[in-house]
Order: sequence, then C-alpha cells, then structure tokens
Amino acid sequence: MEKNSIHYRPTHANVNLDAIRSNIRNLKEYLGSRTSVIAVVKADGYGHGEVEIASVAFEAGANMVSVATPDEAVRLRMAGIVGDILVMGPSPISFAKKAVELGITITVADGQWLQSVLTDIDADDFEKQLKIHIKIDSGMGRIGLRDVESLQALVLIIESSEKVLLDGIFTHFACADEEDSCRTEEQFTTFMELVQTLPEKPRLVHASNSAATLLYPEYALDAVRFGMSLYGITPSEYVRKKLPFRLKRSLSLESELAYVKLLEAGNRISYGGTYETTESEWIGSIPIGYADGLRRGLRGQEVLIDGKRMPLVGTICMDQCMVKLPREFLVGEKVVLIGRQGEEEIKMEEWAECLSTIPYEIAVSITKRVPRIYTGKDGESK
Repeated sequence: MEKNSIHYRPTHANVNLDAIRSNIRNLKEYLGSRTSVIAVVKADGYGHGEVEIASVAFEAGANMVSVATPDEAVRLRMAGIVGDILVMGPSPISFAKKAVELGITITVADGQWLQSVLTDIDADDFEKQLKIHIKIDSGMGRIGLRDVESLQALVLIIESSEKVLLDGIFTHFACADEEDSCRTEEQFTTFMELVQTLPEKPRLVHASNSAATLLYPEYALDAVRFGMSLYGITPSEYVRKKLPFRLKRSLSLESELAYVKLLEAGNRISYGGTYETTESEWIGSIPIGYADGLRRGLRGQEVLIDGKRMPLVGTICMDQCMVKLPREFLVGEKVVLIGRQGEEEIKMEEWAECLSTIPYEIAVSITKRVPRIYTGKDGESK
C-alpha cells in the first residue's frame, strides 16, 4: 500500500514483512549455502502482494522468485524487480520474445513448443538468449516431459540453437505433505533418473516444494521452491508437526464494529432470516463480506473482539456480516478475523476446515478490495 493511500473503510489485511525475512533466513540456515532459495510469489504473492514479497524475498537472500503466469512475471519486471524470475506454468509462443527482452526464465514442457518458438520467431528478434527450465512430470500428471525419449528430443532442439540457454530442470511433488513418503520417493527417483540422462547438468536442478523442503532436506538439490511456507503457513497438519524450524505467519485480517444494536427475542438477522435471537442480544455489524473473501460458508465462524471469540450470525452479505456480542461494545471496536488478539488466535487453517478446503485457497481469496498494509518495510516494524 502506498504511504499516502487513504482507506476510509476499516477492513484491511496486515502483512508483516519481517516474518517473510525471518522465514527465508531460517530456511537458508537450515539448508546451508549449497542450496538456493526460489521464493514463490504467484497469485499476487499468495494474496500478500507480489511486488512487496518479491522485493523483501530478494533482500532476505532468495536467489530467484517464481510465478505461475507470464503476466505475473511481466508485472514484477515493470514494478522494478530486477532479480531472476521463473515462470513455472505454460507460456504461449508469443511470450518468448518478451521473455528474452525482460530477462525472464520460462518453463518448457514440450519439444514441439520450443521448436515452434525457434521456427516462428526470427532469430534476430532474440538479442539475448532465451533462458529456460525443463519441466519433468514425474507423477503429478500436470505439465511436463515423462520419458527419456521426449527429454532427449528436447535437448537436441536446445543444442541446435545458440539462442536458447538451458538454465534448469525441475519437477513437482504431488504428495510431499503426507505421512506416507512412498509416492514422493518414487517421484524423486523418476526425476533423477531423467536428469542423469542429460549430456550436461544445468545450473539449477530443483524438485522440492514447501512440504518437501521442510520434510526431506536430502531432496534439496541445487534449489528449493518455497511457497506457502514462505508466508508462515504449513502445507498440512502432518508437516506442521515435523517442522525443522519455526515459521512466522505474515498476514492478519482485521476490521471494526461499524454498528451495534440491542435486539429483543424473536428478531431475525440477515438474508433469509437464518438467525433468530432467542433473548435480548447485542448484535454488531462488521464491514466485510463475501466480496472481500469472507465466504458465505463461514457463517458461525468466530472472530476476536476484546481478546474473546464471538460467532458470526446470519447469512454473510456481500459487504457486511453480523456478530453476536456478549455485551454492548462501542462502534470502532477492533475485530480480528484472522490473526491474534490477546491470548487467542484464529488461523487460516480454521477457516479452511470450516469450508472443507486448504489454507492456500483462503489466502488467495482475500480480494483486492481489502487493502494490504505492510509493516517491517525497511527491516523494522512500523
């Protein structure tokens, strides 16, 4: 958020950049100097702000950032991010020239795609080399090469052109956050067997996502991709129990009471009258709703006021929701929806369990209408 920005609505997300710094520095100490850190900032930095997170990640010692789409990479460059950027997802042929121009590394998962790039785009358009990472599908079933023949065919295309630089090769684990390690072990073995068929090892061989990074240091290789755990959240409960170091959460979601009223028994609340007061009850209105990421399915979820848990009642509206209060509170009383207040804490995992989903989805669902306020921007909380 710009320093001079003014937001009259009290609903906002606080992003603690010092937590990002801490998580990266602890990770680097855990891995040692041989392994580089790729900070994953896709999906607007998992809802935390792609530019701010990328900037602080590089400052804290990350060697590269990665995104999912070409557009995300371009936005980072246009915002002044000068470090290495990897696009992990598929890119259209038309993006290759822009990638060369901006020094963006792209993923190649198919030999025909690269051949089409070299055929359809005049080599003179490439003032510098096109840097690529090869994607191997070792068992995720998404994009990537699956066999030696396909990999060798791609290598021949790379070697036929001086305009292409093979900078890395990687895969992605499907079940690294689970207690049963068999499938992860199988994927790692498959990946390494393919890597060993390369005539020359590229600069970066990487396989580990957040879960594998934290559970399997032996799979760290040349680099790890630190995603959800960069933001202080573990990929699963199993991983949380096995953490090699403490992760610091970087995001909290807050608002205020905007209206407080006393209702007698028999009054219905919100659309459909889904909640009815059974006695005289204090009801507060909070200016946040499903257009902000507070999903309708979170009815009944608790929020923190005065350090105590209080339930949301009635149907959650697009812009507002209602909370049952134990007593009268003044308008302007602080409300914490995600985060800590006093001795109590509400975590993203709590929302995820309520919605039968994962914390990843919660993080990226907090919409742009909710301003992000950054603390620790210069290394110290403000």
